Amino acid sequence: MCAHTQNAGEEPRMSTNKVVLITGTSSGIGLATAIAAARAGFRTVATLRDPARAGALREAAAEAGVELDVRALDVTDAASVASCVEGVLADHGRLDAVVNNAGAGHVGTIENGTVEDVRQVMEVNFFGVVQVTKAALPHLREVGGRVVTVSSVGGVIGQPFNEAYCAAKFAVEGFLESLAPVAGAVGVGVHVVEPGAVASEFVSNVGIDQERAVADAGPYGPALAGYLARTNEAFANAAQSPAEAAEVVLAALTEPRPAFRLQTSAAARGFAGVKLSDLDGSAVQRLTGAWIA
Repeated sequence: MCAHTQNAGEEPRMSTNKVVLITGTSSGIGLATAIAAARAGFRTVATLRDPARAGALREAAAEAGVELDVRALDVTDAASVASCVEGVLADHGRLDAVVNNAGAGHVGTIENGTVEDVRQVMEVNFFGVVQVTKAALPHLREVGGRVVTVSSVGGVIGQPFNEAYCAAKFAVEGFLESLAPVAGAVGVGVHVVEPGAVASEFVSNVGIDQERAVADAGPYGPALAGYLARTNEAFANAAQSPAEAAEVVLAALTEPRPAFRLQTSAAARGFAGVKLSDLDGSAVQRLTGAWIA
C-alpha cells in the first residue's frame, strides 16, 4: 500500500536513488524523519502498524511537497516484516537504509505490573528492532547501507517507573553496540540515536490516567507522583521538537562517518554523559533518586 503526493512547490534537494525504510511514522520523530529524508532526496518508505493512522503523515508530506511510499508494517509480526522488505525490494529494486523508530512507552513498577507487560514492551521496542534489522541486513550488505535506530537516553540511564521501557532500550543498545563492528566488517554502518524529552505523542500514547495511577500505586504512590511531576515539567518546558530530533537521524543517514552513538540535544548529551563516566553507579542513583524524593 502506498500513497504518492505531488511535488509541487517542494524545495530543492539532493538527487539520490537511495531507498530508506522507516518504521513508526504515524507521528513524532518517525513522521518528522520521513519528511526530512524525502526532502533530502531519499525514496522514502514510511511504514506504520495501522495505515488508518497515516492522516498526519500524508498531510505533512503534502505540506512539504514530498512523495512518500506509505506501507503497513507491524514490527512485532515476522511475516509483516518479511513481506514489507520483500515488497520494497520488488518495487524499488534496492534498500539502502533502515530507520528503526517504532516503539512504545510504559510507565509502572514490576510489583504492581505483570511479567506479560514487560514481555510486550520488549516485543515492540527490542524484538521489533531485531526482526527489521535481520530482514534488512542482506540487502544493506549489497549496497554498503546503514541501520539507524532511534533509542533513547533511557537506553543509557535506567529511570524510575520505566523499568520495562529502559530494559528494552538497554537491550537495543547492547544488541547494536555488539552488532556494529560485525556489520561494519561487511560494509554496513550501525548507528544509535538517543533523544531526551521530545514534544510528541509518545508520552500521551503511554495511555495512563496519572491520578488513577498514583492512587492505585499503593506504597509506591508518593514516588510515582514525584516522578510524574518531574516528567510533566521536563516535557512541558525542556522538550525539543520532533523535527530537531529528526535532523540528527538524517545526519546518521547522510554524513560520511557518523558516530555510533548520537544524542539529539545538549541536554541529552549531558544526561547520557553522567552514566558514561559513572563507573560505580552512584552518580546515576543520586540523580534519578532525586526525581522521586
